[in-house]
Amino acid sequence: MKIYTKTGDKGKTSLIGGTKVYKSDLRIEAYGTIDELNSYVGLCLDHLKSDNINNVLAEIQDRLFTIGSALACDPDKETKLKIPDLHETDVELLEKEIDRMNEVLPLMKSFILPGGNISVSTLHIARCVCRRSERCCVRMQKKEMEVEPLIIKYLNRLSDYLFVLARFAAHELKIEEIPWKPRI
Repeated sequence: MKIYTKTGDKGKTSLIGGTKVYKSDLRIEAYGTIDELNSYVGLCLDHLKSDNINNVLAEIQDRLFTIGSALACDPDKETKLKIPDLHETDVELLEKEIDRMNEVLPLMKSFILPGGNISVSTLHIARCVCRRSERCCVRMQKKEMEVEPLIIKYLNRLSDYLFVLARFAAHELKIEEIPWKPRI
């Protein structure tokens, strides 16, 4: 099977269910941003060396494929594909991990600038892409396009997780966080 089909050469693509939409469609933007986030999570996996963290990041990648699949479906058509579901327990896993990492982190007394180490910076980039994907889904919801509320909740919690993980990675690597010192 060839990777190129030439069916998108005129700026359209198909949703799961067969509906053709422009590649600029908000639904395409949303799942494309989820795909970008998944790639950054993969990059974070490549930089981090903790089995526990890597196991959680691998779970997150799986959930991001689940979210991308859900967003890629035409909500007005029945699909023949079995699309996995997101569950409240997926959000709870992120919350448990955030709480676990926060137990060892120093109290945050100021905003923190991203940086100090490639893995920390990459986690912050992933967090920013996660926030953008969340904004895309919220825009869809505001335009009354079908998006499961649990997706927005998961993305919100995931960005929190990625922020805390960036702090945790800095802590584990003994890298001092860079506090933001506003110019006065």
